[in-house]
Amino acid sequence: MTDVQWESLSNWAVAACGIVYFLALLVHLAEWASLRKVPVAAGAASVASVDIPGGVAVATGPGGEDDGQVRRTEFLGRLGYLLTGLAVGIHLVGLVGRGMAADPDRVPWGNMYEFTLTGTFVVAALYVGLYHRLRLAWMAPIVVAFVLSVLMVAVIWLYSPVAPLTEALSSYWLVIHVVSAIIATGAFTLGGITSALYLVKERAPARESGYVARLPKLEVLDRVSYRLHAFGFPVWTFAVLITGPIWAHQAWSSYWNWDPKEVWAFITWVVYAAYLHARTTAGWKGRNAAILALVGVATLWFNFIGINYFSTTSQHSYAGAPAFETPDVDSGVLTVE
Repeated sequence: MTDVQWESLSNWAVAACGIVYFLALLVHLAEWASLRKVPVAAGAASVASVDIPGGVAVATGPGGEDDGQVRRTEFLGRLGYLLTGLAVGIHLVGLVGRGMAADPDRVPWGNMYEFTLTGTFVVAALYVGLYHRLRLAWMAPIVVAFVLSVLMVAVIWLYSPVAPLTEALSSYWLVIHVVSAIIATGAFTLGGITSALYLVKERAPARESGYVARLPKLEVLDRVSYRLHAFGFPVWTFAVLITGPIWAHQAWSSYWNWDPKEVWAFITWVVYAAYLHARTTAGWKGRNAAILALVGVATLWFNFIGINYFSTTSQHSYAGAPAFETPDVDSGVLTVE
């Protein structure tokens, strides 16, 4: 296949995965809507709690009058999950096609559009991979809506044609650095979503129907959030404090340049280090931990997107939408216009 054909395949795959994500979102919304008027088991003797695979609880009467509704809900949940998995597979095709469209072939994160494609893919892939292990059915509509929304922003406002990598990006250390950073970003994003749902659930604990009522118990949400952050933090540490400086030294002959992205990545590391430290030593759980986790995810996404639009001094400016590259004669640093 030619480079043009690879780029065309990538564009079609991104459009197709967006459609499938949208269908998955509709199915999950239908799943939750079908349970809107069915009360959650409250512990009464005449009410039995039925756990739909993934952790969605519904209540049935003594004679199982709602068994048909339970089966419909279970079917919709499984269909939504399968559609999300299919969308993730198509999403991967779009990423591979994007990398193969360049000459020479390269990793698919040379600009902000490609970074965003990769970031949303990792969020969705982690959700699909952890769905059964952490029983994440309750997260389905939020995750799919988030991925679909960010993907739409990328396609509409961030798209740029395939171009060669800048000299600073042509390094295998970049591959290691970015892969680990994006994996951590996916885990932190899922952890942030869980923390936000914890705060929502905490404010409406007595509701007997609807989406909030079928979220797991507060202690379960707190535990899932902790596990996601505990997984993401060492990966982020590896990306920010080990591979990042090594790549920076290779690209700019300095391990630390006080670049805005470097500074904000370190701020993010400090916030999440404080989160985990407070949980293990001070016994911070629940509301306080959830708020601190949301502060962390805010710094994370500001670093991921905001720096590219609010900073004019970052050497990471290639993460925007580059048209071409020119050498900065005075500083000797390759910049992107």
